[in-house]
Amino acid sequence: MDTQSNRKARGAFFTPAEISRYLAQWAIQSANDVVLEPSCGEASFLLAAGERLRALDARPLIWSSQLHGVEIHEDSAIAAQALLRDAGFDASVTVSDFFDFDDRQKFDAIVGNPPFVRYQQFSGAARTKSLEAALAQGVRLSGLASSWAGFVVKAAQHLSADGRLALVLPAELLSVSYAAEVRNFLLRRFARVRLIMFEQRVFPEVLEEVVLLLAEGTGGAQCFEVYQTRDAQSLKAVDLADWTEHEPAEGEKWTPALVAKSAFATYREVAARYFEELGVWGRTYLGAVTGNNKYFTLTADDVRKHGLTQADVTAISPPGSRHMRGLTLTEAAWKKLLRDGSRALLFYPGEKPSAAALRYIRAGEKANVSDAYKCRVRSPWWRVPLVEQPDLFLTYMNHDRPRLVTNTAKAQILNSIYGVRLMDGRRSIGRDLLPVASLNSVTLLGAEIVGRAYGGGLLKMEPREADLLPVPSLDHIKSVETELRAIKPQLAKHLRNGDVEAAVQSVDAILLAEVANSDLKALRAARDVLFQRRRARGKNGEDRRSS
Repeated sequence: MDTQSNRKARGAFFTPAEISRYLAQWAIQSANDVVLEPSCGEASFLLAAGERLRALDARPLIWSSQLHGVEIHEDSAIAAQALLRDAGFDASVTVSDFFDFDDRQKFDAIVGNPPFVRYQQFSGAARTKSLEAALAQGVRLSGLASSWAGFVVKAAQHLSADGRLALVLPAELLSVSYAAEVRNFLLRRFARVRLIMFEQRVFPEVLEEVVLLLAEGTGGAQCFEVYQTRDAQSLKAVDLADWTEHEPAEGEKWTPALVAKSAFATYREVAARYFEELGVWGRTYLGAVTGNNKYFTLTADDVRKHGLTQADVTAISPPGSRHMRGLTLTEAAWKKLLRDGSRALLFYPGEKPSAAALRYIRAGEKANVSDAYKCRVRSPWWRVPLVEQPDLFLTYMNHDRPRLVTNTAKAQILNSIYGVRLMDGRRSIGRDLLPVASLNSVTLLGAEIVGRAYGGGLLKMEPREADLLPVPSLDHIKSVETELRAIKPQLAKHLRNGDVEAAVQSVDAILLAEVANSDLKALRAARDVLFQRRRARGKNGEDRRSS
């Protein structure tokens, strides 16, 4: 039986009728067009395509020579055939993996909604076929690619020279690193690439944001075009609307297309003048992986309970990042976390563990902690491989903004947070002032551009993305060093009160004093657009989308 849980397992949620109709009407231009819906599910796009062909020629029947579907799941294929037959469409639905579909078959219009299965579940033969299909078109996808990426490239292979491709895709097309090759392919393959983005969720079952891809012709495009609309019901007004062109720089994400073109130009100009990438300041890296935080991270009460000595533990920033609210994690602040019951200690005995530590190790073995993968592949299993002690902490999963925090507590980090080790010649001033200087409108906007929206409206940055975060340059910080030091107490107070806006305005007044007020307002408005759009995605998002 094709239950909802089975559909979710293969990334299958069926498309609202308004979207199916819009994409079919756009893609099908002639009553003689031959149409394909790959991964057709229950044929929502084939039904819309049949109606479109019927409207163009007023024929009572649409034959299987024009309507084609591919569906890997036999029950869905049978249901699709029945629905099409009842609607008067004699379509041809093939039960097959789309990546096995004959490369020689070409179509005038391809419409659909590829399955979205993240790389963790997308493995084995299915992944191999996807990567090979993309590589056949000159697109080398990374091992982190989700199922939809190869699907897009394979679909384009079946399109006639003047054909149209209309697909529902996850909005991560705009931002994730593995989609860079797909973005490049689209601009290289098609003469015109357009994206429709929604302000509200259009799939009720999931919180994944989607975009509509409209691609046509051949020969390559210098830019892509964007239109933002409210929801699926408002699609009828899209064809009457103005589209915004965006020409991405080499390797650049497509996220900036969501903000005003003039604001993005200002962002680029100001960043080039006063800013440099965080990677210029130092190295960003992930914290240590314990294999079992519940066992290895300890409270002060845990240490007393098990009779552990000071030599058996080491100071850490507690798991998570809620405590990263200010500019500095001081030793006094760390001790307060410990007094308040935080897991601010890591079980980390020396070469000769104390008697209490040996008892704790035996208890871990009895509880099968030693069998966890990260534990059993290291020797001894109870020695967590620490990373280099960071100069700065950097939060990488954020509701509002990434936080740079100075590590004066000399605490180690776990993998819930990044560390930043500053370059020689930058370490002293960077530890003192980079967290202060990063509280500015350009860095806040840059975070939304280099990062990506995640489940629950979070902003996530991978280490390579964090390296691209625009922060004030060393020369610029030096030029206003006295003023930045003077406002540190004021900023600390703003942050304790949760008033980030006041803190940013104070730093902007120093770092961006030469930027016109109108440009500064545009930068803040652009950040707000991306911030509000991300937060509107809701809470507790799922990892799978429609198909």
